[in-house]
Amino acid sequence: MSHEKRGLEFYLLALFFVIFVLFLYGPLSAILILSFQGPDGGLTFPMNGVSTHWFFNLFEKQAVGDFGASFRRSFTLGLMVMVVTVVVSLLAGLAFRRRFRGSTALFYATVASLVVPSIIISLGIGVVFQEGGLKPAWYSSAFGAHLTWTLPFGVLIMFAVFNRFSPAYEEAARDLGASSWQTFRHVVLPMIAPSLVGVGLFGFTLSYDEFARTLMTSGTYNTLPLEIYGMTTNVTTPVLYALGTVTTLFSFTIILIALGIMTMLSRRQAKID
Repeated sequence: MSHEKRGLEFYLLALFFVIFVLFLYGPLSAILILSFQGPDGGLTFPMNGVSTHWFFNLFEKQAVGDFGASFRRSFTLGLMVMVVTVVVSLLAGLAFRRRFRGSTALFYATVASLVVPSIIISLGIGVVFQEGGLKPAWYSSAFGAHLTWTLPFGVLIMFAVFNRFSPAYEEAARDLGASSWQTFRHVVLPMIAPSLVGVGLFGFTLSYDEFARTLMTSGTYNTLPLEIYGMTTNVTTPVLYALGTVTTLFSFTIILIALGIMTMLSRRQAKID
């Protein structure tokens, strides 16, 4: 039995992958381990005992930082951004299935924010609100700033979905007497539902952990990323690592839930087909 000899390219790619994994999961692993420091432990190795003390400390009143309120703000903002991103991306995908005057310019205007530095957008929105006599807040100016980040991704995903979507299904439904709404509700929507879940996941996660576009637009009250950043210069206990572990696990949970929903919808569609 012959074995194909692996070239230099294989080992270079393998080395790159190992370095990538170390950079991705190394810091997460360090934070996870240090969050289990003993009650007298510090922010660095070696560990002084093992306990869950700092996780319980999260729910106690902190001298610096407000975990609960900042988490609720980030979670609520993420849900708001997710809903708007899904709805607008879907409508844009449907609209761009047919060419119309100005469609090219509108497309580039939509995705242009991806190449503009996030901090510039945040600064600009904050200045506009202040000059307009409006008070920046996480539910208004930060909400708009996050949409400039999530909507281009959602629109691009829906463009890719509809580019692969065969109009034959809609034509068959119309031949059977279905109206435009019935065709969309019973044919198009079930087929693109997994992709809409993916757009929603993108919208929520991009908003939930967004820092730069929130920095100048959140107003008086911080979202969770801003709260964590502020705590890095004030908190001197492993409670910060415990917070990092909890929020990371929360993010992974959201991703797993979304993947589960997408898998369920895909299997249901496969049975219908």
